[in-house]
Amino acid sequence: MRNLNFFMMAFLVLTIFSCNKAYAPDQNYETVDSAAAVTDAVQEEMYIEPNSESYAGLEENPFESPLKEPLSTFSIDVDNASYTNIRRFINEGQKVPKDAVRVEEMINFFKYKYPEPDGQHPFAINTEYSDCPWNTNSRLLKIGLQGKNIPMANLPATNLVFLVDVSGSMDEPNKLPLLKESMKILVNELRSIDKVSIVVYAGSAGVVLEPTSGNNKDEIMDAFDDLHAGGSTAGGEGIELAYKLAQQNFIKEGNNRIVIATDGDFNVGSSTDDDMMKLIEEKRKSGVFLTVLGFGMGNYKDSKMEILADKGNGNYAYIDNIQEANRFLGKEFKGSMFAIAKDVKIQIEFNPKHVQAYRLIGYENRKLNAEDFKNDAIDAGELGSGHSVTALYEIIPAGVESTYVPSDLKYTKTQKTDANYSDELATVKFRYKKPDGDKSLEIVNVIADRKTDLQNSSPDFKFATAVSWFGLKLRDSKYISSSSSSDIKKLAKSGLYNDEDGYRAEFIRLVDAVN
Repeated sequence: MRNLNFFMMAFLVLTIFSCNKAYAPDQNYETVDSAAAVTDAVQEEMYIEPNSESYAGLEENPFESPLKEPLSTFSIDVDNASYTNIRRFINEGQKVPKDAVRVEEMINFFKYKYPEPDGQHPFAINTEYSDCPWNTNSRLLKIGLQGKNIPMANLPATNLVFLVDVSGSMDEPNKLPLLKESMKILVNELRSIDKVSIVVYAGSAGVVLEPTSGNNKDEIMDAFDDLHAGGSTAGGEGIELAYKLAQQNFIKEGNNRIVIATDGDFNVGSSTDDDMMKLIEEKRKSGVFLTVLGFGMGNYKDSKMEILADKGNGNYAYIDNIQEANRFLGKEFKGSMFAIAKDVKIQIEFNPKHVQAYRLIGYENRKLNAEDFKNDAIDAGELGSGHSVTALYEIIPAGVESTYVPSDLKYTKTQKTDANYSDELATVKFRYKKPDGDKSLEIVNVIADRKTDLQNSSPDFKFATAVSWFGLKLRDSKYISSSSSSDIKKLAKSGLYNDEDGYRAEFIRLVDAVN
């Protein structure tokens, strides 16, 4: 009886304090001081649950010599989950985990005023070359893509399958309840020619809404309202069923897409990162695209979510509040849900006459081998209607002393460059496929060796540079000599335009909040 009373008391205290669990990303556990009401033996065992969020480790891209590595090749990335996740950490007064920071996703959260395409290709190319504010001996090259903005009436019919996680881990206000409200925003954008299905998964997977016309919004929303959380998480089984349903209702020359909404905490069946990668790589051959929506905190599995999107012809967003749901699923519905190009790859060759060393900022998990560029079997990112994509390279000009420059190689340092190309900084190539195509098309663009002073660069260049600088600071990058928040803020303010929704102003507030 004495032991029973002891454990009953311990259970009572755990119950009382379970509502006050603190999220502590930099701690393994925290002692609960309020446990003084129980015996010292119980108090010693009173811990807040450890944070179990997971992020894939990233190793920063190093500087490369164009003599040793003449080609830099990578896939585009339109995801912006990293930025909204970082925003969540900062707004809660928490330190941002280093590996949660993917600089390219921070840059690509924002819209840039690039010219739209007017030719046969689905995107236009914009480049700009200016000074680097964090290393005075360096320069920055910006490469921007702007996707064609296709009117809603001209977009193809959609076969949309929602795959919703209703496991026990989703039973929190910022998970399933927020997920339901977010899905309703997306449903409001649907047309009569679109059809919607809903698959759920917990301990097992099942269909809760058969294909239904986008006109029947009340029926679709009622199906979401009826969802409740409970059980384990059979993510692999849910993905299998969602793809099966999408293929059964496949619209030829249409937009066939699965929208996965989850905290990523898979723990039944195919659940490891490798399992998920193999499963989704097999499923992308079906021609079905993928959108991954992340929710929640504490047990959030960013690493799994990113794998699903990267390997499944998809995109990935983290929904931290209803405002973000309105942005991604409402205002940017076309870009998020309708691909205008897939497997978009970039390959750039720098001219060693002008470039001593170069470094791609971000895109660490999107890098490709040089030979992958022309290999149509290699997967890459998709570009949505109206989407813009931006990449930045830090460049150390020839003849400039820098501690970041790789050591010269014995047999390459004396190579000469053909004088016919003396005015060229680089040649950049792009490859892409049509959404329903299997063969890639190529675009080639030559970048002149003409630099603009930073103060005379475009507002978009200044702002994208400020965002990149802040991301490098959060990652505690070894490649920046200055990490002054005031300097980052000043640069961001000089790019504070085209900000109807206030996202750029919000970014400046986030910079202010981090020492």
